[in-house]
Amino acid sequence: MPETNEMIRYSVITVKNPREIVLLRGRGCEWRKCRFCDYHLDFCKEESENFRLNSEALSHVTGEYHRLEVINSGSFTDLDESTMKRIMDVCDEKEIGEIHFECHWMHRESVPALRAQFAEKGIHVNVKIGVETFDSLFRESYLVKGIDTDQPSEIARYFDEVCLLQGIPGQSASSMEKDIETGLSYFSRVCVNIMVANSMPVKPDPRVIAEFQKIVLPKYEANERVDLLMENTDFGVGGIA
Repeated sequence: MPETNEMIRYSVITVKNPREIVLLRGRGCEWRKCRFCDYHLDFCKEESENFRLNSEALSHVTGEYHRLEVINSGSFTDLDESTMKRIMDVCDEKEIGEIHFECHWMHRESVPALRAQFAEKGIHVNVKIGVETFDSLFRESYLVKGIDTDQPSEIARYFDEVCLLQGIPGQSASSMEKDIETGLSYFSRVCVNIMVANSMPVKPDPRVIAEFQKIVLPKYEANERVDLLMENTDFGVGGIA
């Protein structure tokens, strides 16, 4: 996929767990069945082109907070070996002691090796999974997320942080709050993403979003463990792929 001017690849998050963040590009999400997500369109099969683009994004990292978040519209397993080595080198050069990656449930068995690899350099790894909701029937029948367990504790065996998708049909203030509370009970951090319209079938529900803003948002906007993204570019990266 050709790069566009709209795609921002580096930013700094200054509130709630301050960190730098890079949006890298891999060979593409292997799941690609989620009915709400078209982020997988940000991919390229040419490893050399991905490495070139990813190296440029990583060149902006300063290490000012000693924390780095790496996202890539899929899983860390989608990144080429050269990019993974460059991430490690940047962490070493910039004295980054904590790094965050994202990963789909299907790649959960790859997480321990990732932790061990970075631990050799004294770097603590946090891995985030997009669960979207802990209502497994709703999640798998409507969102088609591809997580074959209904136990949050099982998910937490592999992952440290969780993403939730809110503001969609079928949700209510009570169901959204229940998901956040479940996330806080089992995971170190919760990232709430409000649905933004894209090319996929699942669309935002304005009534649910209004309910979120009125009832749910005020309860969690000051919580240091909860990131709240009303737009998918609120972390400062992203755009149109």
